[in-house]
Amino acid sequence: MTAAYPPGPPPYAGGLPAAEPTCYRHPNRPTLVRCVRCNRPICPECMRPASVGFQCPDDAREGRASQRAPRTSVGAKIASTWSSPYATYTLVALNLLVYFVTGAQAKSLTNPGGTTFSGFASGLFGDWVLWPYAVAHDHAYYRLLTSAFLHLSPVHIVANMFTLVIIGPPLERMLGRWRFGAVYLLAALGGGVAVYLFDTNITAGASGAIYGLFGAALVLSRKLGLDLNWLVGTIVLNFVFTFSVSGISKLGHIGGFIVGVLATLAIAGWPSHPHRLPAKAQVSGLVVLFVALAVATVVRTNTFPSIY
Repeated sequence: MTAAYPPGPPPYAGGLPAAEPTCYRHPNRPTLVRCVRCNRPICPECMRPASVGFQCPDDAREGRASQRAPRTSVGAKIASTWSSPYATYTLVALNLLVYFVTGAQAKSLTNPGGTTFSGFASGLFGDWVLWPYAVAHDHAYYRLLTSAFLHLSPVHIVANMFTLVIIGPPLERMLGRWRFGAVYLLAALGGGVAVYLFDTNITAGASGAIYGLFGAALVLSRKLGLDLNWLVGTIVLNFVFTFSVSGISKLGHIGGFIVGVLATLAIAGWPSHPHRLPAKAQVSGLVVLFVALAVATVVRTNTFPSIY
C-alpha cells in the first residue's frame, strides 16, 4: 500500500477477501485464475498458457495434439512465459532488500522510516521517500519512483508483497516480463505523480504499483480467464479500505490504478479488440503515457509553492 506519512504505519489495505478460490490440484493455494476450458481454479504451477488465457494440466494434455499459437494474445512468447515468473520474484526481492537496508540504517525493522522526519533524513529512506518539496525544489524526480520501494512496517511490506505474489504471476505470464515490468513501474510512477500533483504529504509504499496491477487484471480479465466477479469485489474492497482508513495515500492508489489501466490498454488494446497490437504500437503507447506523466510533473514543478 502507499502510505501517507505521518501518521504512523497504516493498517493493511492491500489483501484479498476471505474464502478466496483455491487451486483444484493444490487446495492450499489461493488463486484468481480459472481454466478457460473447464473453469476450474488453477494456481501458477498448474497454469498452461493457451492462445487466450490459461488451461489446467488436464485440458492442456487433451489439446496437446492441436496446434497452439506460439504467443499470448498480447504478443508475449509462450515459451518464455512457461518458466517461473522471475520479474515478480525480482520485484519482491528488491522491495525486501530495500526494507532490510532501511531497517538496518534505522536500527529498527519494525519502523525503518523512523518516527520523525529527522529520524530518516540522513538514510536511504530519507533520500528515497516521496517528499514533494524535495522533488520540486531539489529536482529530485527519482523520488516519484523510488518511494514505491519503501515500506513503513512489517505489516506494510508483507501486505503489499503478498498481494504482488498472488496477482503478479498470471499477469506476467500473459504480458511477458518486459510488458509486466513496464506496467508495474509506470503504475508506481503514476501513483507518485498523482501525489506530487495534488498533495504535499510525505508518502511511501508499493501500493500505487499494486493497484496498477489490479487495473491491468481488470483490463485483461477476459484474456486471463479471471473470475470477474471476484476480481471486481477485490478491487472494490481495497478502495473501500483506501477511503475509510486514515493514514493511507488515496491519491497514490488512484493514480496507480488509472495508470495501470492505461498502460495495459496501450499493450492489449480495448478488451473487445479482436486483433493483437503490433509491438511497436505497444511501445509507442507506453512511451506516450510516460511522456504525459513527465509533462504533468514539469508543470507541477513550475507552479509548486515555495518551501519558505
